[in-house]
Amino acid sequence: MHFGMLSIFQNYRGHQDDGEVVRGELALARLADDLGYDSYWAVEHHFFDYSMCPDNLQYLAQVAGMTKRVKLGTGAVIVPWNDPYRVAAKMALFDQQCGGRALLGFGRGLSKREYAGFDLPMDEARGRFDQGTALILEALNKGHFEADTEFFSRPRIDLRPRPTRGFADRVYSIGVSPDSALQAAVLGAQLMCLAQQPWAVFRQMALEPFQEKWRSLRDTPPPPPLCGQLMFCDRDGDRARELGAKYVKEYFFTVVEHYEIAGAHFKGTKGYEHYGNAAEAIQAMGLDNMAEMYASVNLYGTPEEIVEQIHEQRRILGVVNDVLVMPKYGSMSQPEAEASASLFAREVIPRLRTPS
Repeated sequence: MHFGMLSIFQNYRGHQDDGEVVRGELALARLADDLGYDSYWAVEHHFFDYSMCPDNLQYLAQVAGMTKRVKLGTGAVIVPWNDPYRVAAKMALFDQQCGGRALLGFGRGLSKREYAGFDLPMDEARGRFDQGTALILEALNKGHFEADTEFFSRPRIDLRPRPTRGFADRVYSIGVSPDSALQAAVLGAQLMCLAQQPWAVFRQMALEPFQEKWRSLRDTPPPPPLCGQLMFCDRDGDRARELGAKYVKEYFFTVVEHYEIAGAHFKGTKGYEHYGNAAEAIQAMGLDNMAEMYASVNLYGTPEEIVEQIHEQRRILGVVNDVLVMPKYGSMSQPEAEASASLFAREVIPRLRTPS
C-alpha cells in the first residue's frame, strides 16, 4: 500500500511570485520525506502559470540532495516533448544521484497550447509516446541506446553513468483514456491516473482494459493503479468541506482553460478521440455540474471522512489502489497546504496502512 505526494507547481491566476511557488513546493518535498510518505513526484509542464515545472528531473535532483529516504518520481515525463536518449541519460544520472530512489513516470500530454509551444503536431503524440517510451526503457534496462523507428534514429551508444539497476519494477504510465491504459500494460508499467471522472467510469474505461491486457502478456497479476487526487484535510469538518470544495473547483476551472477541455479540436486529433467524446459530455452536462462531479472524486474533509472516501474508491475499483495526493492547488495558501499534508500523514495514512 503506497502513499505518495505530487507537486503541481500551480501559480493560481499568477497571484504569486514564481520563486515563491518553487520554494513552497521544495518545502512540501521536505515534508514528504519527514512525514513518511513513500514517494514524492513532480510534474512536467511548460509556458503557463497553470503548472510551472519544465524539467522535473532537474528539480528532483535538488530534492534528492535535501531528502534521505523518500522515493522520487517524474509525474510525468511528457515523452513526445523530449528526446528519448536525453530522458534515458538524465534518468540514469538522477538514479545515481538519489541512490536508486528514482521512479519513472511517463505521460503523453493533453495540452494543445503546450504542443503548439513546441511546434509539434498533436497527431504525432501517440506514435512519439509509444516509440519513445519503449526506447527509454530498453536503454535503462540494457545500458545502451539505439533507435531506428518512424520518429527516432540513433546508432548504438552507451548510457553513462548507467542507472543503479533496471527500471522494470519502477515504471509508471498515466492512462485515463483506454488506449493509454492499454499501452501502460504493454510497457509493463503501473497504471497512473489523475482523478477527473467517476471511479466506476475509470474502472470500466481504463483499469479493466489495463488489467486484461496485462494478464494477456504476463503470468504476474497486474499491479494496482496509482490514483492521483487533489487533497485538503482539516480537523474542522465544516472548514474542510467548504475550503476543499472551493480549492478543487478553482483548480478544475484552470484545467478546463489550460487543456481547452470542452473544445472541438480533440475530435479531429489522432489519438485523442476519447477526449473529443469527453468534450461533448462536458458541453451537455454544463461546467458547473462538471465541477461538482470533479470535486466528488477528489479528496477533502476530516481525516475520518477522507479515510472513508478512499475506502469507497477501493470498493468501486475492486482493488486496494495506491494513493498519490496533490496538496497545493488553486488559491490554497502554503501554510494550509503544509498543515493539510501533515494531518493526512499523521491521521489518514496510518489508518489505511492498518486493516480495519
